[in-house]
Amino acid sequence: MTQSTPAIVILGQGSLATALRIQQVYPAALIHGLAGRVEGADRSYQEFGTTLRKLYLQDTPIIALCAAGIVIRTLAPLLLEKGAEPPVLAVAEDGSAVVPLLGGLGGVNVMAREIGSALQIAAAITTSGELRFGTCLLNPPAGYTLGDLESGKRFVSDLLAGHSVRIEGAAPWLAQAHLPEDPQAQRSIHVGSAQREASASELLIYPRSIAVAVSAEVADLPNAIRTALQQSRVVVQSLACLVAADTDMASANLREAALELDVPLRFVAAQKDLTALVCHALPQASIVEANGLAIAVAEQPLDVSQIGRARGRLAVIGLGPGAAELMVPAVKAELARATDVLGYETYVKMAGPFRDDQVQHCTDNREEMQRARHAFRLAAEGRSVIVVSSGDPGVFAMAAAVLEALHESSDPAWHSVDLEILPGVSASLATAAQAGAPLGHDFCVMSLSDNLKPWSIIEKRLDLAAEADLALAFYNPISRARPWQLGLALEIVARHRTGATPVVLGRDIGRPGQTLRVTTLGQLTPEQVDMRTMVLIGSSTTCTFPKPDGGEWVYTPRWYGEKPQS
Repeated sequence: MTQSTPAIVILGQGSLATALRIQQVYPAALIHGLAGRVEGADRSYQEFGTTLRKLYLQDTPIIALCAAGIVIRTLAPLLLEKGAEPPVLAVAEDGSAVVPLLGGLGGVNVMAREIGSALQIAAAITTSGELRFGTCLLNPPAGYTLGDLESGKRFVSDLLAGHSVRIEGAAPWLAQAHLPEDPQAQRSIHVGSAQREASASELLIYPRSIAVAVSAEVADLPNAIRTALQQSRVVVQSLACLVAADTDMASANLREAALELDVPLRFVAAQKDLTALVCHALPQASIVEANGLAIAVAEQPLDVSQIGRARGRLAVIGLGPGAAELMVPAVKAELARATDVLGYETYVKMAGPFRDDQVQHCTDNREEMQRARHAFRLAAEGRSVIVVSSGDPGVFAMAAAVLEALHESSDPAWHSVDLEILPGVSASLATAAQAGAPLGHDFCVMSLSDNLKPWSIIEKRLDLAAEADLALAFYNPISRARPWQLGLALEIVARHRTGATPVVLGRDIGRPGQTLRVTTLGQLTPEQVDMRTMVLIGSSTTCTFPKPDGGEWVYTPRWYGEKPQS
């Protein structure tokens, strides 16, 4: 079972630095900070106990930066019986200690050592079996899986009580352990993929050494795979991956089967049949045919990353206006999994920091189509690619360019890429939120740049939108190359609005040095605006009123015309 992404939970601002160091170990992990006490967290929460219990019940690994006793008392009502549980760790706020509390069977000690290494401290491991034997037999390393947990617990208890053990099968990691080995021992650890009846004196560990070649046309594919493995007398726990032809890369049937069986899906060049397919993918393995499928059985756990390639993925993401806390969690997770990041250099830097193995492809802001095509070429090679936009990728940004590039392409490899558009907080919405709700009713978003559309079109749309009494949001309002256009745009709007119409100017909202100013249409001049300014012009119903600390709230009520009776 693939372990979930952990949650890092902190109670105070003093813990944030340590939390950020731990986040370097788990880049997709979100930092949860107590509302009113923590600034700069990925998510805010209102109540510590409720949050921790919810994460636990969702099977989310928990890294809590607080005293261990607080965590224990919080989760105690949920610990009625010991069974499968997510890893739970307590870490000192200053990073001076890391204590695994729960989830010994879920890899908590592995996580403790990883965090301890990052914080340059020794983890406080207390698990009896791991301390005695130097390994957790109930949580085998990657490439192996335990046969049965309950019988495994009894088996380890017997070893701790003084019984000796013999090892059957190849398990190099056990050679490094400190087990009480005896070739004549009654108890044994059996490592292998063959079906066999387990006895009370035997611990079964299965190597993930089997790949199954599959076709997208097979009905009820998960059950077909289980039947084929049963006919071949091998256990489903040893299944390491599914292998399919690259012509089936976009198949939902294959994707759903891999998800149900919780194994990766790998693709190779199409062959004449499934046996040839798996032979091509794993030339050293033994091949068995069963239930119309081809099964490859290797002597050792398979390195799935070396078998064919994964389906390429291309995600077009929106970073939001720039502040880390305004970046949606799905985007952060995508950034953590990416192999390649493409975009305008300024936006790529905003998306970082990146790991050493993540390749950055920075280009000029005017090279959108070239960037989109480059992204598809990389993704078609099986890589996990991100195209970065600021704000929302679908608002005057890269989503349209990526889809246009795909629409124009007849390359089947491009159309087989797993493409997803992930939203972000747009500059117009971020600016509006700072001011209040100036876009609270119907509104129109326009770019005043005529690089990609004629100015005559801009004038026509602007005149119609202003006549329709829509609130207006201007992107790209002015530049050195076109200093006259904003002034003309304001003249067009003024034909339909009074000079008292509220206007919001937001510059670099969500970034260091942001400024917000509220003025009126009559007072606004082009000199007050630059290319990094978002201009929001109210409708005839937009209102303002003073804030207690100075400045003004701006909002457009949801009613139109005469105010409804309350």
